[in-house]
Amino acid sequence: MAVYEEAAPGERCVLPFCAEPEEIKKLRRAVRRALSRWGAVVVAEEAELAVTELATNIIKHVGQGTAAALVMETRVDRLRLELHDKSSLTPVVGSGGCDEECGRGLHLLAAMSLDWGTLLTGAGKAVWCELRLEPARPCMRLQRAATVLEAYQRLVGSGTAARSAHAALEASATGVIADLLHWLALHGLDPDAVLG
Repeated sequence: MAVYEEAAPGERCVLPFCAEPEEIKKLRRAVRRALSRWGAVVVAEEAELAVTELATNIIKHVGQGTAAALVMETRVDRLRLELHDKSSLTPVVGSGGCDEECGRGLHLLAAMSLDWGTLLTGAGKAVWCELRLEPARPCMRLQRAATVLEAYQRLVGSGTAARSAHAALEASATGVIADLLHWLALHGLDPDAVLG
């Protein structure tokens, strides 16, 4: 069983693991935790998928139980994932004589990443990929709604202190909608026509 240590907040994380099917789920969770700490959760699903495919390739082509390591690091606008193993055999996309799943992970990796490849190391090889790291950009509509809700909460009060932030936000949204509908009606406007 591999040890999954919490990586210190930063831009680089090394996670050793044993190439076993049951370890992949733990490795995915460790990837998501690290990306969450780095504020890069926007690429968590893609990163988890890439790590799953690459770790599965280690199990299939290098051998179950192989000692391996995942190296993750951010580089300006990219997340680089490297899976290191002890084999020096480089993967080949779409090699002949394979069953229908052979090479599927590499095709998927090529389709979802900005770039990918293989590096020979002193101990074997690393298969790597880079994913685009873009901060989540809230749209203007969301920013305007947040501004309105915050102002509304200040105006009418946030409710009881025990109320959760989600419940307070929901109550504010409901209040804003009800007040706007009332305002429309008082000004002789049909809310359905305005909303249509």
